[in-house]
Amino acid sequence: MTEVVRHEEELAVGTRDVTVGSLTARKVADVERVSETASLAREHAELERVPAGERDSGEIETLPDGSVSIPLFEEQLVVTKRLVVRERIVISKRTTIDEQRVDAELRRERVELESHGDVEVEEARGAGAPRAADDAIDNNGRR
Repeated sequence: MTEVVRHEEELAVGTRDVTVGSLTARKVADVERVSETASLAREHAELERVPAGERDSGEIETLPDGSVSIPLFEEQLVVTKRLVVRERIVISKRTTIDEQRVDAELRRERVELESHGDVEVEEARGAGAPRAADDAIDNNGRR
């Protein structure tokens, strides 16, 4: 007895993830030059010569150590910077599903038997054999 293995193709349709691109998020700090003018006050000692009047005693007021002390003041400029959150950037991704039609040609192997002379062909039906109504083979190997 000779056995012939019969094959047929099946279509398997699936999906696979393919990288189609990427997204890069980069933080860029823009620098803006700012210029402002601030007024500063400063005290100075001034010496004024005034002629003595009729009621001037001519006495000089001095400190115990013999010096005269006059405090002078000036304003100092104070600049502070602070980081302030202005906005938040949220990046998310979403998945869409597209339906695509797949057309393919499938091959199916058939076994055709041709008998010569007075040979009878009997087909044994196993688990993988087609049903009798589908593939009935006559004595000459024809369907």
